[in-house]
Amino acid sequence: MNTKRTLLKSAAAAALATLAMGSAIAADITGAGATFPFPIYAKWAEAYKAATGTGLNYQSIGSSGGIRQIRAKTVAFGASDAPVKGEDLDKDGMVQFPAIIGGTVPVFNLEGFGKGELNVTGPVLAEMFMGKISKWNDPKLAALNPGKKLPDTTITVVHRADGSGTTFNWTDYLSSVSKDWADSVGKGAAVKWPAPTSVGGKGNEGVAANVSRVKGSLGYVEYAYAKKNNIPVMALQNKNGKFVMPDDATFAAAAAGADWSKAPGMGISLVNQPGDAAYPVVTASFILMYKEPTNKAESAEVLKFFDWAFKNGKQHAIDLDYVPLPDKLTNEIRTKVWSQINNK
Repeated sequence: MNTKRTLLKSAAAAALATLAMGSAIAADITGAGATFPFPIYAKWAEAYKAATGTGLNYQSIGSSGGIRQIRAKTVAFGASDAPVKGEDLDKDGMVQFPAIIGGTVPVFNLEGFGKGELNVTGPVLAEMFMGKISKWNDPKLAALNPGKKLPDTTITVVHRADGSGTTFNWTDYLSSVSKDWADSVGKGAAVKWPAPTSVGGKGNEGVAANVSRVKGSLGYVEYAYAKKNNIPVMALQNKNGKFVMPDDATFAAAAAGADWSKAPGMGISLVNQPGDAAYPVVTASFILMYKEPTNKAESAEVLKFFDWAFKNGKQHAIDLDYVPLPDKLTNEIRTKVWSQINNK
């Protein structure tokens, strides 16, 4: 009996590893892009396959890779946390819609300190990522954490090595709270990291692995990766001056007042939103599809998948600390976005 259980566990682990690597397993729907939403897309895919028999092969390769693949028409949908501009959508003949909301969090590896045991503000975080604050016992960090003995340890900055919507979200936030960052580094899916101690990791997976391994490190990942890998997260000061921890409730508070209709392709920024409970680094992850798809049958299956996820996948999202889209928004996506896709 124990041998059988071990074999079943091994088979399950192997299946998960195959999905995580995005290898070319047999599937009915193909997509590629952002690593930020991969945990929820994998969960939805598992439940959808059980419910319908239709599979999903999603390659978790980063937002820039997802945009390249949909433009090359090698997948039925691309996924990006950095929204594509309206004029580029028009030029490419594509539509864009949000699929899930989540948060990007500052993760760290410092002996003696666990989750929520360090406070930080946006401007101080920007200086840490710039290398202007290079030690964990810097007076600015110490002032935010009175009574705590911070070590004289060098900060190693861990960032994404690939083009990344998580990086876009993170640098969008740092640009909004630090003029110095905005002027010298800016925001984008890929930026030139100024701290001399900076090291890169591929995907949210790579950043999480490096932060777990490197003592004294500081990085940023989508929250599900911090939870899954049990990496400590800092409490971050929001626009209202409150120090908040990431979870589905603080992400939802940030997204509560969003006006999705005001931006082309619904590509709004959710960083640094007001509200006592609002977490300051929140983003939607977006799906890109062609209005005139090459494979109309597969394109129709993609819409069926997301329609099912919007209706049946909310608890899955909450369990992984994402925020499911409100019904009002998903109805708007169906009527105003999906209606532009010709699958007949």
